[in-house]
Amino acid sequence: MALTAVSLRGVHKRFGDVAAVRGLDLDLDPGEVVAFLGPNGAGKTTTIDMVLGLSSPTEGTVEVFGIPPHQAVRKGLVSAVMQTGGLLPDFTVAETVEYTAALFVEPRPVDEVLERAGISRIATRRVGACSGGEQQRLRFAMALLPDPALLILDEPTQGMDVEGRRDFWRAIRHDAESGRTILFATHYLEEADAYASRVVFVRRGEVVADGTAAEVRNLAAGRTVRATLPGADVDALGALPGTVAVEVRGDTVLVRSTDSDTVARHLLTATPARDLEVTSAGLEEAFIALTGDGGGQQLSAASEAGS
Repeated sequence: MALTAVSLRGVHKRFGDVAAVRGLDLDLDPGEVVAFLGPNGAGKTTTIDMVLGLSSPTEGTVEVFGIPPHQAVRKGLVSAVMQTGGLLPDFTVAETVEYTAALFVEPRPVDEVLERAGISRIATRRVGACSGGEQQRLRFAMALLPDPALLILDEPTQGMDVEGRRDFWRAIRHDAESGRTILFATHYLEEADAYASRVVFVRRGEVVADGTAAEVRNLAAGRTVRATLPGADVDALGALPGTVAVEVRGDTVLVRSTDSDTVARHLLTATPARDLEVTSAGLEEAFIALTGDGGGQQLSAASEAGS
């Protein structure tokens, strides 16, 4: 059986009286692309620091491929692409990668990682003359040098244009297909929706949702069933299991529900409804609902979907 890439068990992290992480449990499997999302102060950076071995939990355990994080980093199993820092402006792009490669016992070829990061054409450019997006690609190339089994990305496409972001995620997808595990934090929720195989929301140091993007969207706000139904019986629709709200707009009725299948079945079999549509909330709405001040109890998209 494949070894778990990342395992956090009962992890707490306190800074004096401040609890940054509170009893967090999380497992990542090899080859997963996991979006780790939450508002400022949710504990994302603190958790990532512990996975990278930059800090230790106050309570609980953190393992990367079955060993302590700092050992995994020393073995070259883990690399990170951070949002800022780590670059010398007077070096060229190629010189920066060559210098970094000298730190590893068996690094991947410099030309290979430059090509993989899409920056071969600017190899002779001074780092200080590179755009923010090009510098992020350079950090990506540096992170690929040890051929890590786990790659952690913090706002990886910050400063990239639309085409650059698309190319970057195409490369990430290819890496995941080869077995590399990807954990990333981003403010571009559409990237999490489009490219993550799994989405984890954290709030106040706790996991509040964990599942595919579709599961999390459905968990947070359910789905809206829209149909043409003159004279809709609002009370009957409101009494259906899972109904959250019923709205009538002329001959159109909209039912927001956590059990859209039941609502759709009722409309199609017990009423003369027609032109039925079922739509999901966006990931942004789910993010606000689950991680905002109104968000509360811990939820698991995977377990809810299976129940």
